[in-house]
Amino acid sequence: MISIPPHIRGLVFDCDGTIADTMPLHYKAWSAALGQYGHDFPEAMFYDMAGIPTVRILEILNERHGYTLPVQESAELKERLFVEMIPQVVAIEPVLKVIMEYNGKLPMAVATGATRAICLKTLDALGLLHRFAAVVTADEVQHGKPAPDIFLEAARQIGIPANLCYAFEDADLGIQSATAAGMTVVDVRPLRKL
Repeated sequence: MISIPPHIRGLVFDCDGTIADTMPLHYKAWSAALGQYGHDFPEAMFYDMAGIPTVRILEILNERHGYTLPVQESAELKERLFVEMIPQVVAIEPVLKVIMEYNGKLPMAVATGATRAICLKTLDALGLLHRFAAVVTADEVQHGKPAPDIFLEAARQIGIPANLCYAFEDADLGIQSATAAGMTVVDVRPLRKL
């Protein structure tokens, strides 16, 4: 069990790869979407881009690989394919235990690079949506991860100073974002292997 120090007043969680084991499903959706355009997305590159919004990932793929993917159309296709897979999602057990242990004891928020619609469907599929006092998504802040905006907004919405929040993340960009916001960060990647 992850121990939360007594001075911590709020918990902020990333969603994909932190609460929900969605990364394999996202990769399948990306592969299917890009495959329709005759392109691929190297798996290592996909995991390196964890936390980056879908539209920006497509812009990066076009820039780095010389693809000419129609950004908005490709993003919508990828998201549509992922939504079809959401019922298959499972929770990441050590993080789920923290959520259940602190439910009603500390205010909790989600700060995710996903769109609001996708995040809400994912949390709902896991039966966890009602556990969070706030859900802040990439489309609600000016600067996405690694900027601190999303974590600062999550702390603001639950009414807790960022430096009194624990953040749970699974991606380097998210860890940078939460750290820049002044939060103590728990990297959940080692916990998923337990």
